[in-house]
Amino acid sequence: MKFPDDIKDIIKRKIINKRWEWLKMSVSENRQALWPLEINLDIPTEKDAFRQQETARKWIAAWESWQVGHASQVGGVLVQTERRWHSLGAQTVPQKLILNGPEDAVSWTGESEAWSRAIERFKALVQRWSALIDVLPGYYSVLADSDDANFIRITGMVSWICANPGSALYPRQIPVAGVDSKWLESNKGLVCELVSAIQGTDERDFFKACGLKPQPQLIRMRILDMKLRSRFGGLGDICTPWEEIAALDFKPACVFIVENLQTGLAFEDLDNSVVIMALGYGVDVLGRIPWLSHTRCIYWGDIDTHGFAILNRARTYLPSLETVLMDEQTLFAHRDLWVQEKKQSTSSELPLLTDKEQEVFLSLKNNAWGQQVRLEQERIRWDTAWKVIQDIQAGI
Repeated sequence: MKFPDDIKDIIKRKIINKRWEWLKMSVSENRQALWPLEINLDIPTEKDAFRQQETARKWIAAWESWQVGHASQVGGVLVQTERRWHSLGAQTVPQKLILNGPEDAVSWTGESEAWSRAIERFKALVQRWSALIDVLPGYYSVLADSDDANFIRITGMVSWICANPGSALYPRQIPVAGVDSKWLESNKGLVCELVSAIQGTDERDFFKACGLKPQPQLIRMRILDMKLRSRFGGLGDICTPWEEIAALDFKPACVFIVENLQTGLAFEDLDNSVVIMALGYGVDVLGRIPWLSHTRCIYWGDIDTHGFAILNRARTYLPSLETVLMDEQTLFAHRDLWVQEKKQSTSSELPLLTDKEQEVFLSLKNNAWGQQVRLEQERIRWDTAWKVIQDIQAGI
């Protein structure tokens, strides 16, 4: 026996599971394919009704009360039927509830206003861009719950991008009011998917899909040699877009690439050397700097699975990239400084590692030395590390 409250819960679940179909059906000529929706109210058998007489009476009374007091407020038609039971006599009982459309369904959950708003916006957008018919249902909450100002920003942004593909502007330059950095961060996934659908692509990068210019990738580099610094007006600590680093007329003898910013800042002067800091997985940029391929490059990262994954990635662009302080000897010499890597790299194979590096990586990955062992580079005493760096730079 399903009571009105039970039906409300059932309808809530159906709305969550089916509203994308209902939205699409709103612009279809075959709207009746999904409707009416019938929900059985589970009439008990005579035996069950006799055994649960009090519950059966409450069930019948609840639906009679609903029909008198609530049927005008929520949608649906209650269908009743007669049962002639020997033990209980003739009884008129509720049989099923018939919902004739999504409007009937959402009225049960108090979402009629939101549904109407979603339908209105869905129809308007699909009429303008038919390609959005399969995408927009996934953004029901945007259609239903966005205030008018925010929805205008969304449609304004999409409209401008579609009218100006490949503008190569920064998002801040787009003439749509209210599109600030915080708004963009919250909505760029939506805008990207809508634009991609309209353009008939599956591009998932917001800037590529929208033809916009991303924030420049900055490289932090320190020039460790006084003579080299004099060529740049004495500048020794540079943070600038990678394009400007790439364009330097520059050929140091040795380039250190370190994962940790504080480690890079601790480097002291070294002849004909520079240090590049804190790229993380952004090491792809190294392949865009031509002068790096003509010099000796040395990578120092954490001894953990991510450190080796970054190293492997960097070697895609710098095949002869060396390492320092990332070996088993260094790891075990600092056993008292080990910490746990919170989440290991998902990579299971790193083909660009040397045999010895591969052994360390797989031992870490397989927890051969303990659970998710990690030695962060900045935990190694600086005087110890600096001596090793000086020796390797000198070719010892």
